[in-house]
Amino acid sequence: MELVTKEQMAALQANGRRMMEKDISCEVWPVVKLFTPDANATWLLAWVEPGDPDIAWGLADLGFPEIGSVCLSEIAAVRGALGLPVERDLYFKAEKSLSEYADEARDRGHIAA
Repeated sequence: MELVTKEQMAALQANGRRMMEKDISCEVWPVVKLFTPDANATWLLAWVEPGDPDIAWGLADLGFPEIGSVCLSEIAAVRGALGLPVERDLYFKAEKSLSEYADEARDRGHIAA
């Protein structure tokens, strides 16, 4: 399974262009949710760097939630305790902005999406 579909990558790139144009008035929403089925890691990705689509930005929870950048190629190489690869949540549909997910995750101690 591919981590990010072509449609999702197009949306991530569009968000990245807006962010680089300093359109911080737009509240970006996550486009894709990735997770490890056997290791309690979750990523909500909102945009990719326009010049390097391997660098994504979003909310990551690898034991504690934080906003920052991640390398998609590194995520693709991650394996959990049982050797299972990272999966894309096929049913994820963002219901709030990335900052709202981040605030909620800080309160709960984990991403709930």
